[in-house]
Amino acid sequence: MKEAVLPFNRFPSVDTLLGPEMRSTGEVMGIDRSFGLAFAKSQAGAGNRLPEKGTVFLSLADRDKGPGLEAARRFAALGFSLAATAGTAALIEKSGIPVRTVVAKVGEHVGADAVDLIASGEVELVLNTPRGRGPRADGAHIRRAALANGVACVTTVAAGLAAAAGIAEVARRDPVVRSLQEYHRDGQMRLEV
Repeated sequence: MKEAVLPFNRFPSVDTLLGPEMRSTGEVMGIDRSFGLAFAKSQAGAGNRLPEKGTVFLSLADRDKGPGLEAARRFAALGFSLAATAGTAALIEKSGIPVRTVVAKVGEHVGADAVDLIASGEVELVLNTPRGRGPRADGAHIRRAALANGVACVTTVAAGLAAAAGIAEVARRDPVVRSLQEYHRDGQMRLEV
C-alpha cells in the first residue's frame, strides 16, 4: 500500500484535500500479508497514525452517505464512539448505530461545531468526504482543524473502510517490520484475506 507524503503542516491555510495540481514530497509504502496492516503501516509512515480507541467524526457528502454507513458500522463495532454532522448523524442513527455527539454546521453559532470538537481533543479520527469547493464547503475547515490538531483524517469512504480494517488488524496483532526479501523468500507473497 503506497501513500503520498504531502507537507500540509507547512501550509496551514491550505485544504488537505488532494487535487491534480499537488505534488507529493515523497511516498511511503506499507507492506504486510493483510490489507489492513499494510494500510495502517502506510498511514503511520505518512504521519497519519490510526487511533486504537476514542471518537471518530464523520461528515459525509450526500453521495457518500450510503457506503459511509458501513464505515460507521465498522468503527462502532471496533468500540469507537461516533460524532457526526446532523445529516450524517441522522442516517447513522436511523440504521441503529448510536451517535454520541451531533454537531452544527461550521459557523452556525448553535452549539459546538466540528472544528470546535476537533480542536478540543475529543476526536481521534476524521472521515470527511468533500462536497465541493466554495463558501459552504465546511469540509475544508474540518480538514484544516484535523491537520492543525494532529488528528488522523481520511477523505474517501474507501479510505475510511481501509482505516477500520487497519485498526481491526492492529488490535489483533502487532505490526511486524520485515524486509522485502523476507516477504519473498518463500516465493511470491500471498495476501491473507
